[in-house]
Amino acid sequence: MLLLAACDDGGDAVRASSLPPGMRGARSSNADASPPPVPYESSTPRIAVRADTSWPHDRTAYTQGLSVTGERLLESTGLEGSSGVREVQRFTGEVLRRTELAAPMFGEGIAVWSDRVYQLTWRHQRGYVFDVTTLTLVDSFTYSGEGWGLTTDGDRFFMSDGTSTLRVIDPDGFRVERTIQVREAGQPVWMLNELEWVRGELLANVYKTDLIARIDPATGHVLGWLDVGSLLTPVQQERVRARDGVANGIAFDPARGRLLLTGKRWPRLFEIDWPAGQRD
Repeated sequence: MLLLAACDDGGDAVRASSLPPGMRGARSSNADASPPPVPYESSTPRIAVRADTSWPHDRTAYTQGLSVTGERLLESTGLEGSSGVREVQRFTGEVLRRTELAAPMFGEGIAVWSDRVYQLTWRHQRGYVFDVTTLTLVDSFTYSGEGWGLTTDGDRFFMSDGTSTLRVIDPDGFRVERTIQVREAGQPVWMLNELEWVRGELLANVYKTDLIARIDPATGHVLGWLDVGSLLTPVQQERVRARDGVANGIAFDPARGRLLLTGKRWPRLFEIDWPAGQRD
């Protein structure tokens, strides 16, 4: 197991005490915002996601990102002292290997590029690069502002920072090429968190909600919503809320055409068809 030592705006402000323990006592950040009141427009398509397959998931994991590479499932976790990158056995939830980040690093989203795994950190403006097979640290990189979600279309990275703005990044040097302003019905959608590229669309969890935005990467327009609020049973939902858990974690398995969904401190990992569910 490898330990890493390291060097460190939208919406209405809320009390820092509403954040999980590992996020409290921090200076003002994008995580202090209230979630947007989405959907803004009732005509925007909204799908209530249903799953007929699920597997155990580590309910202590503060999930920040999921990624499928080949037959392997990778997951990043957050909170100070609990952050890292791990390979998870999809069908049992067993952690097969992991690399942990030393406090005060706060792990965020991941994306696989070539034979490397890129991981963001929340407010330290530094990311880490790991060998995709062994999860051994091989490099690091820097960026400005906060790091939340990360994904790739195979040519570029897409990065969220908790606002309504997504960054499009050249992997060579992690240089921002352009930004995408995400809007639904002409209004900004902030608190964008975990990201996933799925067949020409960007999917983004909206932090502190049960909604995933389907985003046109060319225009930033929200094409529709996936509502994951019914994946957990009412009892599971109550227990997750008691652990400060929320929906977060999207991975697409292109070989199977299936979408994997979970959340921070969720007890299950769900598999659905793409597209999936039924219209509300």
